[in-house]
Amino acid sequence: MTAFAAATAALFADPHLARDALWRVGGAGDGVPVRVIARRPDRVVDFAGARIVSATALFDIRVAEAPGLAEGDTIEIDGEVFVVQGVPQRDAELLVWTVETRPA
Repeated sequence: MTAFAAATAALFADPHLARDALWRVGGAGDGVPVRVIARRPDRVVDFAGARIVSATALFDIRVAEAPGLAEGDTIEIDGEVFVVQGVPQRDAELLVWTVETRPA
């Protein structure tokens, strides 16, 4: 295991950073247990001369736990379901997906 993989494993094991979730391929089925690190920053978007603040929900998920993660899949955390929108992006070490989601 590389140093990056060990550090990533430690981060996702930390109960203060990561949370338990369910990943469902295509939004169906029982789901696969995964650990996620949630980020919910506000984004400012310029539209027709106005600045609009939009809430977002980004999740980091280990590639090893969700190797086929794709647009249209869902992530459920504490009963709240989010739909993956857009193509998930992997980090430089190919260990972690970052996904943008919207509420289901």
